[in-house]
Amino acid sequence: MSKKSKEKINIGNSITNIPQLKTAAPGMKDVSEHKTLSVTPIEEKKSRFEFWKRFTAKRVENTERYKKLNLALILIFPLFICTMAEITQAKSITYYLGFWADHPGIMIFNIIIAAIIFFFLLAIFSKGWLAVMTQSIIYMALSTTELFKYNTNGNHLILSDMKLFRSVKSLSSFAYIKITFALILSYIIVIAFFALVFYFNPKVKLRTSRRVISGLACTVPFCAIVMLPGFYKPIYSFFGIDTTAASNDILLNEKFNNNSFLAFLVQTATESFENRLVAPDDYDDEQIDSILNVTIDKSGDFNGGKKPNVIYIMSEAFADFRVFDELNVDNSYYEKFDKVRAEGHGGTIISPTYASWTVRSEFELLFGLPVKGINDPNMPQREYAKHDLPAMARYYKDWGYKTSYIHPFQISFYNRDDIYPRFGFDELIYHDDYDDVSTFTVPVEYFGKYVDDSTVFNQIIDSIKNSDEPMYIHTTTMQNHQPYDQGEDPDDEFGNYLQWIQHTTEGLEVFLNQLKEMDEPTLVFFVGDHFPSLRGETSVYNQLNLTGENCSDLYRQKYFFWSNYDADFSNVPDNEFSFFYIPYVIFDIIDAPHDAFIEKMMQFMKEIPVYSTSFDNTVPKNDELDALTYDRAIGDGYSSSPLSD
Repeated sequence: MSKKSKEKINIGNSITNIPQLKTAAPGMKDVSEHKTLSVTPIEEKKSRFEFWKRFTAKRVENTERYKKLNLALILIFPLFICTMAEITQAKSITYYLGFWADHPGIMIFNIIIAAIIFFFLLAIFSKGWLAVMTQSIIYMALSTTELFKYNTNGNHLILSDMKLFRSVKSLSSFAYIKITFALILSYIIVIAFFALVFYFNPKVKLRTSRRVISGLACTVPFCAIVMLPGFYKPIYSFFGIDTTAASNDILLNEKFNNNSFLAFLVQTATESFENRLVAPDDYDDEQIDSILNVTIDKSGDFNGGKKPNVIYIMSEAFADFRVFDELNVDNSYYEKFDKVRAEGHGGTIISPTYASWTVRSEFELLFGLPVKGINDPNMPQREYAKHDLPAMARYYKDWGYKTSYIHPFQISFYNRDDIYPRFGFDELIYHDDYDDVSTFTVPVEYFGKYVDDSTVFNQIIDSIKNSDEPMYIHTTTMQNHQPYDQGEDPDDEFGNYLQWIQHTTEGLEVFLNQLKEMDEPTLVFFVGDHFPSLRGETSVYNQLNLTGENCSDLYRQKYFFWSNYDADFSNVPDNEFSFFYIPYVIFDIIDAPHDAFIEKMMQFMKEIPVYSTSFDNTVPKNDELDALTYDRAIGDGYSSSPLSD
């Protein structure tokens, strides 16, 4: 290589070492304009890393330097997070302070529970910021859920409600969700406290074995407060917590007002555990056989073989508010309902629920069993065993009927898609607006936010026309579900609800007129599942001054039977009776054959016409009825049924 070539290479290799210009180039005001105007991604990343490194070092320093402050942050946090959770759901600092003044014991209880949870989290994580973040998320999420739930339907949050977390997409369509400045401010304050803890970085410096022991020491009293009556009863009494058994939703709301949000959650969790479902004493096949040792009336032959279509219409939130004279509800809203009801046979039955939990009513109609018999779960379908179950649909299948369940909403809500195929239905017809999936065979129209009831009626007509067999159809409608913010006045929730009810009755009249023109004998049963959910603070229920002792009308539902043939309604009870007896009343109307189970249930209808905790908690538990309910819904199915014939 020549000398010149080497010089060129050396010049190329040393070009980065050229000294910076000392004077400005022509046309430039200052030599600084030669500096690089942008930073490379690598340099940015390096800068961020250096900042985080310095910040982390500062936090490590803060752990040792500010020990007293860190101890104060740890000690004050349980009080802080309880305060923020209570104020967030109550929307009032004044109310919170007033509750402190009236019930200091309950608030101290809340702080103790929060401290137990917090120190358990500290034992697990050892890092204060992580424990603070975890508990803050849990408490604020529960508090916000309570805020929205009560504003939506006037009922308070209990921990068992969280079983519906999977259905949050569905629930969001029901809820009145309003983000207010006060709510945002609450979250800002909690985040600010977390930022303070994160910066000063308190830590628990214990060996792993001691952290495990500390965690267990926190776990034991928390579990005992939920599961051990000998422990929690004196504790609740000492702190003044209301432990009154809430047999209905109004009493439950009163308990909330007495206990505050957080103590209410803990106490109702205790109550749920105490009321958990267990097998009845001496439950076995001999016990069930003994209960079903009855004389069977085998004379039923469908009036000589004339099997009518049987249509259940369980209308979402349909209720007759004219029972409350002080509301002065105009008869025009119920004019069509009164007309079609007069054409058939009407009465009053007792719903197992109010304002929500449609599946309670659905369970009683689909199974002919009382939810009281399995301790009144909010979602009884969660209790079902993983096997085919003797729902009423199976009787109809055995009798040569085609069976259909129609629900114009997401079939996944309440896990219907997993559970209802085991009930004996030949088809499940639904309409999932979110996923754009529908099995309706008729055009789907909406009234307000949900599928128009008339669409459901049209589907029933279409199903009957396209079936060669008589049909048993259970429909759970959706049109009249909250929110009731659509109508002439979005703020007139009750007025909008009544317009929706009127629309249902108008469609119902058209539907029954269509059935009159068909040559297939058809029996229709119509009832609302429960009184509607109305907003907590502004609902019409507040005008009625309802208490846990005078709210029985909220569980009374008007119903009617209607037929397009000469059906015999002479044996329909004139007195009030519970929802779950309806299937047996219908069996009598259509002259269906009986098995021992049907015969026994019809005996119960005469002996215990109303068996409902919410409506009348003075009715004692009936061991035989409870054993049969357990056997069919949860147990081994020893009772005679289409499954074992």
